[in-house]
Amino acid sequence: MIKFAYTILYVQDVERTVSFYENGFGFTRKFVTPNQDYGELLVGETTLAFASVTLAQSNLSEGFTESKLSNKAFGIEIGFTTDDVEATVEKAIAAGAKLVEQPKTKPWGQTVAYLRDPDGFLIEVCTPMG
Repeated sequence: MIKFAYTILYVQDVERTVSFYENGFGFTRKFVTPNQDYGELLVGETTLAFASVTLAQSNLSEGFTESKLSNKAFGIEIGFTTDDVEATVEKAIAAGAKLVEQPKTKPWGQTVAYLRDPDGFLIEVCTPMG
């Protein structure tokens, strides 16, 4: 059986990013390595993980495109569901997120907002479907 286990985001400062997600969304730190080049958060059934840009460069010999707030967001997002989108967005902004799109109710009834984290990754905050 194959199971989706984790997503790793390549970031400049693993400790700072883990702290942002703890403070902004209330996730629990699983661990950060002693040299602070990798860390994981408990976010539900999967794990959200972070690796330093330096570690990523050592793993990917042909390089990669680094996410930055100064660039447009990648064509990918991480999504978090909550019963209170507005409060979650406000808390995340207070922790350092940048608002991309205000909460809006979609035609199917779901409330959705978009943020970017301090490393520029796109985050969808929405109410659960159905």
